[in-house]
Amino acid sequence: MNRISDELISRIIKKSLSRGGDYADVYIERERPLAIQLEDDKIEKLYSGVDAGIGVRVIFGGKSAYAYSNDFSEDSLSHIAETVSSAVKERKEGSLSFDLRKLKPATDFTIKLNPRDVATNRKISLIEESNKAARSVSPKIKQVSIMYRDSIKNVCIASSDGIIAEDERIYTLALIQVIAAEGDVLQTSYEPVGGLAGFEIFDETPFEEVACKAAQKAVALLNARKAPGGRMPVIISAEAGGTMIHEAVGHGLEADLVQQGLSVYTGKMGERIASPMVTIIDDATLQNKRGSFRFDDEGTMSQSTVLVEKGVLTGYMYDRLTAMKDGVPSSGNGRRQSYKERPIPRMTNTFIASGEEDPLKIIGSVDKGFLVMKMGGGQVNTVTGEFVFEVSEGYLIEKGQRGEPVRGATLIGNGPDVLQSIDMVGNDLGFAIGTCGKDAQGVPVSDAMPTVRIPEMVVGGEV
Repeated sequence: MNRISDELISRIIKKSLSRGGDYADVYIERERPLAIQLEDDKIEKLYSGVDAGIGVRVIFGGKSAYAYSNDFSEDSLSHIAETVSSAVKERKEGSLSFDLRKLKPATDFTIKLNPRDVATNRKISLIEESNKAARSVSPKIKQVSIMYRDSIKNVCIASSDGIIAEDERIYTLALIQVIAAEGDVLQTSYEPVGGLAGFEIFDETPFEEVACKAAQKAVALLNARKAPGGRMPVIISAEAGGTMIHEAVGHGLEADLVQQGLSVYTGKMGERIASPMVTIIDDATLQNKRGSFRFDDEGTMSQSTVLVEKGVLTGYMYDRLTAMKDGVPSSGNGRRQSYKERPIPRMTNTFIASGEEDPLKIIGSVDKGFLVMKMGGGQVNTVTGEFVFEVSEGYLIEKGQRGEPVRGATLIGNGPDVLQSIDMVGNDLGFAIGTCGKDAQGVPVSDAMPTVRIPEMVVGGEV
C-alpha cells in the first residue's frame, strides 16, 4: 500500500469539505494482478503488474463529486481535494474537527495458500494439464480456452466520520471455455472456479475435473435436440446457481435504481413480493465467496442483509449516498471496480435461502416439464421485471425423472411473477460466480439458489 500519513489524510478530507458538504472520504488502492491465458494449446498471454491510485469524494445535497489520481504527492492530493470541494455551492459555517480511528473488521477470512507464494510455473502447469484433460474427453473437442487470474488488492478508506478501514482482498480465479463440433453443429460449455481465496481453491475443486466436466457437457449437447417451446413447469436446479435471482431480482433491489424509479420494487417496502417460501439475502461475510470482503469500498463493515423475508420486501442494498437520501444506515453495499470510479450500490453474495424439500422430490413432482442445470446470459428490464435468459444446460423432465438433454432453450418471464409463483424450495444451495457489470464497472460477485419449482413458465424453443 502506498502509505499516506493520517495527518495528510485528515488535511485532504478537511480541504474537500472547505466549501461545505455533508460528508467526504478518501479511497486508496493498490492492486497486484497476475493473469495467464491459454489458447490453441499454448500460452498466449502472461502479464503482471501493479496499479495504485487514490480517490477523493464529497457528498452534498444528495449529490457527489469525485476525483482521482495515481500521483500520491501532497500537491496532487491537494489539487483533487480542491477540485471536488469546488463542486459544493453552499458553504457551511464552522470548522471541521475529527480524529481518525482505525476500525477492526467484524469478519475475517482464511487464506491457506497465498497465490504469491505459488510459482508461476505451477500456475502454467495447472492450465496446461487442464487443457489436456479437456481435449482427452473426445476428438470432437475443437477449441479450449483457459484464463487464470489472481489478484491481491489492498484498500484503505478514511472518512469525515473519523474512521480508517483497511482490507486485503485476495482473489483467485480460473475459467475454461470448450467448443465441441460435429459437422456444422457447434456447442460451447463454460465453467469457472474462483473466490476470495488462495491457490488452495484448486485442492478443494480440482480444475482438471472441472475441465473434463466442461468438455463432457459440450460433447453431450452436440446430439441434443432443440428444446421444445411453450408454457410448462420449470425446475431450476441448485447447480444452476443464482443467476436468475441476481439479474431478475437483485439489481431491482439496489437502492439507486429504486430511488430513480427504475425498479419494479420502488415503493414496495413491507409488501409481499414473493412466495412465503422465498427469503432472499445479500451477505458479504460468507467465508471465501467471490463477493465477500471485510469492509465495502466506503469503509462500512461487511454484513448480511435480508432483502426479502418469507416473501415480504424488508430491505434494499444501500451505499453511503443512497442511504443518506433515505435517512437509513448503509447496508455495506458501496462498491467500485477501482480507484478510478466512485462507489455505487452493488450486490455481493446474493441468494435465496434453502428450504425444506428434497431436490429429487421436487423433480419427481413434475410429470412433464423442463429442468435448468446451468444458466447462460440474458437481459432484464429492472423497471418492469421482464427478463429473457439463455439456458446453457437443460433437460426435459419426463414422468418425474431427468430426461434427455436439449439445447437452444430460453427462459422468458417476469421477476416478481416468478418469485410469487415458486411453490417448492429445496434444502440444497448451489453457488455460481461472476463479474457483475453496472454503470461500466465490474465487481466480483457470487449468487445462489436452492432447487426451486415454478409451476408454469414460458420456455423459448421450437414450437
